[in-house]
Amino acid sequence: MTMTRYLLALLALLVSTPLLAEEKPKTNFIVFLADDLGWGDLACYGNPKMKTPNLDAFASQGLRFSQCYSACGVCSPSRSAILTGRTPYRNGVFRWIPEKHECHLRTSEITMPKLLQQSGYQTCHVGKWHLNGFFNSPKHPQPNDHGFDHWFATQNNAGPSHKNPVNFVRNGEPVGQLEGYSSLLVVDEAIGWLKNRDPNKPFYLNVWTHEPHLPIESDPQFQALYDTDDVGLKQHHGNISQLDYAFGRLIQALDELKLTDSTFIVFTSDNGPEGTGKPDLENPGSQQDRNRGSTGGLRGRKRADFDGGIRVPGIIRWPNHIAPGTSNNTPIVGTDLFATILEIAGIPAPTDRTIDAVSITPLFRNESIQRKLPMYWRTHISPPECRVAARVGDWKIVGNVDMTKFKLFDMANDPEEANDLAEKEPEKLAEMKSVLLKMDSEVFAEGPDWWKRDTVDDQPKKKPTKQK
Repeated sequence: MTMTRYLLALLALLVSTPLLAEEKPKTNFIVFLADDLGWGDLACYGNPKMKTPNLDAFASQGLRFSQCYSACGVCSPSRSAILTGRTPYRNGVFRWIPEKHECHLRTSEITMPKLLQQSGYQTCHVGKWHLNGFFNSPKHPQPNDHGFDHWFATQNNAGPSHKNPVNFVRNGEPVGQLEGYSSLLVVDEAIGWLKNRDPNKPFYLNVWTHEPHLPIESDPQFQALYDTDDVGLKQHHGNISQLDYAFGRLIQALDELKLTDSTFIVFTSDNGPEGTGKPDLENPGSQQDRNRGSTGGLRGRKRADFDGGIRVPGIIRWPNHIAPGTSNNTPIVGTDLFATILEIAGIPAPTDRTIDAVSITPLFRNESIQRKLPMYWRTHISPPECRVAARVGDWKIVGNVDMTKFKLFDMANDPEEANDLAEKEPEKLAEMKSVLLKMDSEVFAEGPDWWKRDTVDDQPKKKPTKQK
């Protein structure tokens, strides 16, 4: 072959394979986190009364997990675990954080948005933050210190309620009173950011709503979806429909911006539902009467390390990578989002610290995952009988406040945790107890000792009994 013919053949090969000169487009990511949404609070999780058409449609387009867990039975710790891939006591955010409390997500922790930002991603956080006691203050790190280019947030709850909140801050500047309802305001901020970002760069977006956490206030149009005279129920259920509507608005915006096929979206919750789930007959319509969330029949509620406090909805849509309308029964935890998103983005996880997360991408291909560490929970303000728990495979152990009494459950056959097998399965109990105590000791040794000097009495208060 002459040199001329060789060069022509080489040129033809290069022209016929244009992908050699192009990089594969990077995946965008959205983490949509509800607040106090129970495992049984969505129609697609079996609730016969709830009106959640947008989330139901989303589930039909992606993968629904029947055993998705938050990393803690309360909000701040579970949020910290999503961002760091580390169980809460290990990363320091061991409790829900009151204003002016010393607990915060330290800058020594390596967050997922920070790693993505360093790799060329644009990053944004909108909604509840709740990862510091000194919000919008130099005393504690703020969202921008953890890798967010743009943020629009509150320290904890929307105040005075979801309606017309006054406590949002945008990039360090208080914005004053806003007109509308929190989840819609948060989603509209996210959509505005999506429209104005650099379209040539990938993005990571947190959308962390306040709904359906107290103080609940729902637009009358969503309350009207529920034909009942029970004001508390109308407010709570309407609040979830309000959240669903906001979620649908975000999904529609992604379609309009032609971002649907390139975006990985996860919808989940920070913990189980608040309160008793029953009407407050003495104070109908009050905020406490609006605690009507459902665990779907699971034992315990928010704060508990029984499944009702930590098992939550978990739905992922990733077009062309996840088969639509599928479900999976493998136990996963919010912490796993760290490893999963970093793997998809092609970013190595930190190797200088313990990472509790495992990538769940094999589940998208109907393969299995292997955990090096057990799933583990410790909730600072849980009921004394269920202060700490661990799960390995189908077995779950729950320990009391001083680690002297333990319950053992076979989750495959007893998801309601109704049958304690501690006496019937002494060998398995001993095995699981060893796992739990070892994990508990290692986690405590690594995290800061803020919990040792914590004196805030934050146990749920019982209402005084009326004198007859």
